[in-house]
Amino acid sequence: MSGSPRLFAVVGMIREARIIAGEGVKVVIGGGSSAQLERKLDGLLNALGYGAPDLMLLSFGVCGALAPDLKAGDLVLGSAVIGAGRSWPTDPQRTEALHARLASARIAAVAAGDEAVGSVEAKRALFEATRAVAVDMESHIVARLAERHGLPFAVVRAVSDAADHALPPAALVGMKADGSVDIAAVLGALARRPGQFPALMRTAREAGAGFKALEGAAAAIRSGFP
Repeated sequence: MSGSPRLFAVVGMIREARIIAGEGVKVVIGGGSSAQLERKLDGLLNALGYGAPDLMLLSFGVCGALAPDLKAGDLVLGSAVIGAGRSWPTDPQRTEALHARLASARIAAVAAGDEAVGSVEAKRALFEATRAVAVDMESHIVARLAERHGLPFAVVRAVSDAADHALPPAALVGMKADGSVDIAAVLGALARRPGQFPALMRTAREAGAGFKALEGAAAAIRSGFP
């Protein structure tokens, strides 16, 4: 593919960006800040104007499970995004086309918000309130900007923490604004509360399963955009 990108892939972290990057793909990194992500993505779309009929937005990356039967490494294709008091349906044709390539993925609603949902109690409450099966921090921005610019969007997410596993504090402070890992913040959190080390190691293992699933998903996506 040459010329303008046909896919804007929106991610939270540099590691996710490296997985999905490729010819015809423009990657936008949120870095854990919804406001930063919205400004960045809106600016890029405004610069393109409205003459990109083939362009699709994709929310891509790891997510936290809300449904109790999802495990680390499971793939979710969003049928809708629930967040900020709204529900946005994803593009059904493109979602089905993705499912044809990612047959093991579950098609279901995902939740999204500006803050990480790290505790088991918060995950359970969000699941009961929305029936969304997973949660991330970028999909609501993608949905809102897709609506604003009249573009189709889809959601491909891989579970990196199960519904019954809480994220330790060190995991919640571990990202810089550019999407890279904040090693100093992680080590500082561990120094203050060393007892969270086993949970942090479990979180790293589960995240590894999520990233591995994303690699397979990215290969399927790049094989031909739906």
